Amino acid sequence: MTIEFVLRLFAAFSCGVAIGLERQMRQRNAGLRTITLVASGACLFVTLGVLTGNGTAGITQIAAYVVSGVGFLGGGVIMRDKGSIQGINTAATLWCSAAVGVLCGAGHYGPALAGTAVVLLTNTVLREVSRMINSTPVSNADLVREYVLTIVCREADEIHIRTAVSNSMYSTPLSFQSLTSEDVDDDTGRIRVTATLKLHPKDQPKLEQMASRISMEKSVSSVSWTAKEAEPTPE
Repeated sequence: MTIEFVLRLFAAFSCGVAIGLERQMRQRNAGLRTITLVASGACLFVTLGVLTGNGTAGITQIAAYVVSGVGFLGGGVIMRDKGSIQGINTAATLWCSAAVGVLCGAGHYGPALAGTAVVLLTNTVLREVSRMINSTPVSNADLVREYVLTIVCREADEIHIRTAVSNSMYSTPLSFQSLTSEDVDDDTGRIRVTATLKLHPKDQPKLEQMASRISMEKSVSSVSWTAKEAEPTPE
C-alpha cells in the first residue's frame, strides 16, 4: 500500500510540475511551486480517503472539499487593474491542477495525464489562437461602446437642437440611451444638451458625421463626444 501511495503522490507531483513550469515561465502569480503544491495536496487529501477505507462516497466528498478550498486560492490570484480583471486564467489553471491531483489520488493515472495535457495545450496552443482572434479587425468583433455627445447652445434654441439630434440619429440610424439638458455653469443663456448612445465601434464615423452636422448650427457654440471602453454585447 505504501508503494501505491508513493506512486500516486509522485504522479500528482509530476503533473503539477508540468503544469507549473508553463506558468512559471510566463511569470504568473501562481507558478511552479504553487501549482505543484495544489496538485500534491489534492492528491494527499484524496489518498487519505482511500487509506481510511471510506469508499467511493468518502473520496467524492473529500474531492468536493478540495474544490472548495482551491476556490479560495484562485480568488487570491485574481486582481483588478485599471478596470480590467487579471489572473482568471491562472486561477482556472490552479483549479484544473487540483482536479489532476484528485485523479492521481484516486489512482486514475490515465485521466490525470490526459488532464495535464489538456491544461498545457490550453495555455500554449489556445493562447496563440486567442491572440490571433484578438488581432482581427474590430468590425468583426461583437462589441458595444458607450458614447457621450455634448452640445452647448443658446437656451432659446434648446428645443431646436434636441430635435436636430433626434432627427440625425433617426436618419443615420443610431439610437440613444438618454437625452438630457442642463444649464451651463457661469454662462447664462447657454444650455448643455447631452446624448448618451451605445453602438458598435465600427459605427463611430456615423457619430462623427452627426456631430459635424450639428456643429454647423448657428446657435451651437461647441460640440464634443467621448467614448468609454468597449464591452461585449449581452447574449
